[in-house]
Amino acid sequence: MGLVVKDDGWRIPDRVWAQMERLLPEPPTHPLGCHRPRVPNRDAMNAILLVLRTGMQWNALNATGLCSCSSAYRRFREWADAGVFLELWRRGLLAYDDKHGIEWEWLAMDGAIGKAPLGGDNTGPNPTDRAKKGRSDRCLPRARASRSRSRQRAPT
Repeated sequence: MGLVVKDDGWRIPDRVWAQMERLLPEPPTHPLGCHRPRVPNRDAMNAILLVLRTGMQWNALNATGLCSCSSAYRRFREWADAGVFLELWRRGLLAYDDKHGIEWEWLAMDGAIGKAPLGGDNTGPNPTDRAKKGRSDRCLPRARASRSRSRQRAPT
């Protein structure tokens, strides 16, 4: 018995599931043909969407009773590799565009990782180094050898 015992309004509606189910790939076959039956696709998708919606950890799924965390994560990786979620996202965007309209001309994407080209000395010191200069005594080999940093050797 898990925490989710009835339909709480977060589960996938039948009309949406009918569209999602068509995108799912065929399940892989077991090489020996002897394995436990798979968790139903709809239960796995409900569990995956719960994790994505709430930000909860995968391991917390075990307490919900929807699906085990290992089954849900395995199915998530399988479907992500097959492009299911990308296609769901694409179809959702197109459906929203048809219904409400997306002003595509106002969209922009930008990003940069690197130093500011005109930063120079005006950017200030790195906040993590607290303006310290030189090496710390913690970096010395003797200090690294002992946790207590004692200079005396222990009697043997």
